[in-house]
Amino acid sequence: MPETTAPATELTSQYAAQVTGDLERNVKEQERITADIASLQQQLAALQHDHTVLVNMRQALGITDASAEPAATSESAAVPSPRKKASAARGGKERAVKSAAAPQKAAVKKSAAEAEGATKAAQPTLVELIRRHLAESTEPRSAAEISAALGQAHPERQIATKVVRVTLEGLVAKSQAERSKQGRSVFYTAPAPEPAGVSEAEAQPEEGAGQKA
Repeated sequence: MPETTAPATELTSQYAAQVTGDLERNVKEQERITADIASLQQQLAALQHDHTVLVNMRQALGITDASAEPAATSESAAVPSPRKKASAARGGKERAVKSAAAPQKAAVKKSAAEAEGATKAAQPTLVELIRRHLAESTEPRSAAEISAALGQAHPERQIATKVVRVTLEGLVAKSQAERSKQGRSVFYTAPAPEPAGVSEAEAQPEEGAGQKA
């Protein structure tokens, strides 16, 4: 009986370890996909905001849809000749007014677009914020701590912890950050600086030896 029980216990332990590993990978994959969804939702919200701003600008500038022009053309073609001349004269004046106002509208739209683009360009990316925070930190930081610190420093930006964790893993993969575990918690630090002076110190004795020889 003991000989039969031992292999069964060992097999159970192997299955338990395999199931535990599969479960951890499943949880990590769920977190990654959830982070991607959160990032896409942020992009969608930004696009919707830009759409609302552009629609309001178009209304403020008095820009009308082009779909109304064919109806006006067909109506003018059906009127008698005296009315055609009057409508043509009126249409000429309207076109002249529109052509004169077009450069002003274009300038206003261009300046608004440039101002909005400059505002977006001035904002650092999430990767830059995380790298800067790690460089300024004197001790390892978790993804939740980094997310809370960045959210407090930049309240105008919606910074999710899962997005920060995915970004940190990307920096680790590029050797732009280091990861360490303390129990079940994961902490991140800035990469250690490379000892550039070591290679120079090693090269100097070799050069001196060559000169003596």
